[in-house]
Amino acid sequence: MRWSSVFKFVLGVLFAIALLAVGGVVAARVMMARLAVMPPKPTFPNDTPTKPASKPAAKPAASTSEAKSDTAAKPLPPGAFPARVTQSIGLVLRDAPGGDGGSIGGVDFNERVTVLETNADKTWQRIRLSNGQEGWVRAGNVEQISQ
Repeated sequence: MRWSSVFKFVLGVLFAIALLAVGGVVAARVMMARLAVMPPKPTFPNDTPTKPASKPAAKPAASTSEAKSDTAAKPLPPGAFPARVTQSIGLVLRDAPGGDGGSIGGVDFNERVTVLETNADKTWQRIRLSNGQEGWVRAGNVEQISQ
């Protein structure tokens, strides 16, 4: 056995190990780069498209006063109370009590609402938002607050 052939063998093994190491590092970096990017938000057929609302400077002041006058114009039924949303992801506002009621909007976490009534089996509550919109939400997701 000659020293040159042993040297070539050892050099070949070291070269193979180096190639595997470099390939592993490159593969790991590619995977880390792909996993670092957030995937696109999924959309479903029943989602309503949302458009960013552009608010003119004079419009909010007028709409706020109109909402207050609408709220003041509608009397509160007996047993109505102020509440806040406790569900951390918010609530779906529906036009009728039950899961089959159509979605007419949403209510954010910690938003103040007025609970107007509760249905007969106490599973849904009709609420009024600060802008005067009314709808139904699942009971147990709001808590009564003191005024």
